[in-house]
Amino acid sequence: MLMEIGILWVGWNGFNGGDPYAASPDAGAAVLNTNVATAMSLLVWTICDLIAYKKPAVIGAVQGMITGLVAITPAAGVVATWGAIVIGILSGSIPWVTLNILAKKVKLFHHVDDVLGVFHTHCVAGFVGGMSVGLFATAEGCAAFGLTNNGGAIEGNWKQVTILVHLLANL
Repeated sequence: MLMEIGILWVGWNGFNGGDPYAASPDAGAAVLNTNVATAMSLLVWTICDLIAYKKPAVIGAVQGMITGLVAITPAAGVVATWGAIVIGILSGSIPWVTLNILAKKVKLFHHVDDVLGVFHTHCVAGFVGGMSVGLFATAEGCAAFGLTNNGGAIEGNWKQVTILVHLLANL
């Protein structure tokens, strides 16, 4: 099982790093950010397990790895490495809280058969990653991929964040 997990992580490097369709500095940045965010997410999830349950769990580490991979994917090529670190921290902690705390308290989750925590590791982590692009994308990273926006909120461009907030307010 651990070999398959390692293959998933290594394969994801090709997925995110192959997005520029060339062996370029942009691809290298995407691979670096993929590994940094995923490692950070795995560590944060494991630390949360240690704090809450007084012991680490392999399945927790795997879930932390998956949440890191999911969250960094939309942002891998357009954030700086410090942004990948922050995304890793967020993707290791927010889905952990929704799985281990909120799922026990929110009655809606009591009627959902999600033994593997797929909602938390994919939907919640995907939301974290999508929001992170709007927050942490750099103008330089966006320009490297030929994107016309000037980065995310950290660069002073709040457009993507305000659109999402507007959409959520109208649900």
